[in-house]
Amino acid sequence: MRTFLPARADWTAAAPKDLLAGLTVAVVALPLALGFGVASGLGAAAGLATAIVAGALAAVFGGSSLQVSGPTGAMTVVLVPIVAEFGPGGVLTVGLLAGLLLLALAVARAGRYMRYVPAPVIEGFTIGIAAVIALQQVPAALGVPAGDGHNVVVNAVRALGSGPSWPAVALAGGVAAVMLLGARWKPAIPFSLLAVALGTVAAELWSLPVARIGALPAFLPAPSLSFLDVTALWSLLPSAVAVAALAALESLLSATVADGMSVNQRHDPDRELFGQGIANVVAPVFGGVPATAAIARTAVNVRSGAGSRLAALVHAVTLAVVMLAAAPVVGRIPLAVLAGVLIATAVRMVEVGAVRVLMRANRSDALVLVLTAVATLALDLVTAVILGLVVAGALALRAVARSVRIDEEPLEPGDHTQEEHDLLAEHIVAYRLDGPLFFAAAHRFLLELTEIAEVSVVILRLSHVSTMDGTGALVLRDAVERLERRGITVLLSGVRDEHRRQLETHGVRMFATTPEAIEYARSHLHRNGTLPR
Repeated sequence: MRTFLPARADWTAAAPKDLLAGLTVAVVALPLALGFGVASGLGAAAGLATAIVAGALAAVFGGSSLQVSGPTGAMTVVLVPIVAEFGPGGVLTVGLLAGLLLLALAVARAGRYMRYVPAPVIEGFTIGIAAVIALQQVPAALGVPAGDGHNVVVNAVRALGSGPSWPAVALAGGVAAVMLLGARWKPAIPFSLLAVALGTVAAELWSLPVARIGALPAFLPAPSLSFLDVTALWSLLPSAVAVAALAALESLLSATVADGMSVNQRHDPDRELFGQGIANVVAPVFGGVPATAAIARTAVNVRSGAGSRLAALVHAVTLAVVMLAAAPVVGRIPLAVLAGVLIATAVRMVEVGAVRVLMRANRSDALVLVLTAVATLALDLVTAVILGLVVAGALALRAVARSVRIDEEPLEPGDHTQEEHDLLAEHIVAYRLDGPLFFAAAHRFLLELTEIAEVSVVILRLSHVSTMDGTGALVLRDAVERLERRGITVLLSGVRDEHRRQLETHGVRMFATTPEAIEYARSHLHRNGTLPR
């Protein structure tokens, strides 16, 4: 546990530039925290509390010096059906349980395994999240009540069929346009906050009939566990597992992105899980929704010159000051304005260049990307990721299995006299196996090996077999038995030490080198009279 706790070395790189970076991230994070809080169903105050509490704790306890945490769009997508089914108290309970699960994953050192998620799954997952976030904002952007159903596509279609409020449409469209065009013109300027300010001022000056955030508390609520219903824990556990899986996946992906953007920063995946666990255990106590690291805010933090975890901590403290000093002003922000912010954020989440490369790379990557994106939209995020991993794994196994080759190896004439070589060539054949011999490749290997033409001795050179599992060893034994029933002697050469134990139990003749196997074959053929002495 000591390796997970903060240390003095965490703060040695702190510098004045971290203060400016933290302020910059806070400017970007404020409208997103409010918007994701509203989108989750628990309200803007819950989103702000999450950004403050989870942002501060993850900054102190997390495994990345550059990571910024808080409410995110991906988490919002998971929370909406939980709110509908279990209510706000259920969401807070799910967050606490997810935090405990993340702590267990950290202690189990599970962080290292997240690096094996393939790029097509990540990009498909991101596209699906972006689509869900954008569709979730359609009712607010049109100024109509949100539907009661869980399916965002159905709710969006119903909203489109309702009579829109044109002031809300104008505010949402204007904010999204300012953010998207401004980001292309001057990426360093926080156009999200500027767009929110302009939209709010316009709504106030012209007294536009649009819904507002409403009253916000000036302080964090007193810590409380009153939401916890012990009798409902078992029914909430599947949702908690989904939230914990998403928090782990998104946080470690974000930390990897931060490492790639910096020069000398490397995150500790297990400590990052621990930090996110602490953040998610404590945030619900203050009314916050489940949190995770935010890739967009982390990227802003790095680009703003952050060099230590002080920047993320300053971001959380700045949001707390805003809550204390400007709660009445923030409460006047129209919901349509926040919808515009989230729609623009969803558009910017998709890396068009990366998607284009993956779609053109090969059919397998394109299939996994599209399947993950569609499953995210039609099912849920965790199911989509699992489905994407299963399909990607199956396609990878097929590709590896196809890479296994069995090639005939000519016997070297220099090893024997020409007369002996001619005789050997008529009765002995050598094959070299390349690649992994495992369950996915074993069946094709068996078919190819048992189709060998009539010879007296087959030598299988296994020095280039990289991997052999139990299925591969059994299939090899089966192939040997089939050949020997046809009167063909089978010898193995160059068997690696790690594979020898598996094959010794099958009673197959093995030799250290191919020349030794050839010498034994010659003696065997002399003994049974196939070759003259």
